[in-house]
Amino acid sequence: MTDWLTILKACADTMKKQILPLVGSAEATRAFGTGAGGDVKKQIDMGAEKALIQTLREHEVSCTLISEESGIIQIGEHPSEFFVTADPVDGTANAVRGLPFVAISLAVSTKPVLGAVDVALVADVLRDVIYVAEKDKGAYRNEQRIKPSKTDRLEEAIVGMDFSTLKSLELVNRLTNVLQRTRHLRHLGANALEICYVADGTSDAFIDVRGKLRITDAAAAYLILLEAGGIIATAEGEKLNAPLDPKQRVSFIAAANKSLYDTIMTLMKTSGYGS
Repeated sequence: MTDWLTILKACADTMKKQILPLVGSAEATRAFGTGAGGDVKKQIDMGAEKALIQTLREHEVSCTLISEESGIIQIGEHPSEFFVTADPVDGTANAVRGLPFVAISLAVSTKPVLGAVDVALVADVLRDVIYVAEKDKGAYRNEQRIKPSKTDRLEEAIVGMDFSTLKSLELVNRLTNVLQRTRHLRHLGANALEICYVADGTSDAFIDVRGKLRITDAAAAYLILLEAGGIIATAEGEKLNAPLDPKQRVSFIAAANKSLYDTIMTLMKTSGYGS
C-alpha cells in the first residue's frame, strides 16, 4: 500500500524549501500567466508546484495531480489510481508581502470528488506546524491529536469570515445578523489554515459563502476538520461535496460543533442569505 501520509510530508518539506526564500521578496511576484484556478501564476506558486511534482515522481507514485496552478497533470503509469489535490501556496497575497500566514494544502483521494478525500495535510509554511488527517483515524497537529473547541455561543466565539470580494456590501447585508452577534471577527488570508484553526480549537468557526473559494484550497482542511470532530457543510445544511477540479468553487460554514453551526446557519437565513 502507498504510504501517502509520509509522501505528503516529504512533499511539504521540499515545497517549503522553495517557498521560504521568496516570502516577502520582489522575485515572488514575478508573473507566469494565468493559472488553472483563474489567478495570475507567480514565481512563488510555480516553484512550490515544481517541487511537489518532483517529489511525487521521486517516490514513483502514480496519480493525477489537480493543482490550482497548472490544472490537471498525470504522473506515473496508472494516473487514475489516486488523485492529489493541491494548493501549493494558500495565501499567496500574504506570502508576497511577507505576512506570516501562508499554507501548503495537499489532499489524496481515490476519486476526483471532495467526499472521497482520505488523506490530508496542511502545513503552516512560516511556523513548524503540520496538520494531518487520515479517514477514520482522527486529525493531528504536530502528531498531537486535536479536537475543536466546545464554545457554542456565537457571542463568545472567535469567528473567521472571508469578505475578499468586490461584492462585499452585498455579502455583508446577507450576513448582518451573524455580524451583529459576533464580537471576535477575524480573517487571516489563508483559508485552509483558518479551517485547521477551527479543527484544533484556536478559533471556533470560519465562514466563506462568497462562492469564490476554489476546491483546491479547501480539500485537505475539509478532511482535517471532519476527522477532528468539527462540522463543515453548506449554509443550507447540506453535506459539502463537489468535484475536485481547479475551477470548482465552494461556499461553506466550518464550525467547532453543531450548536454553533446551527446558530450561524439560522442567522444567515433570517438575514436573507440564499433568498
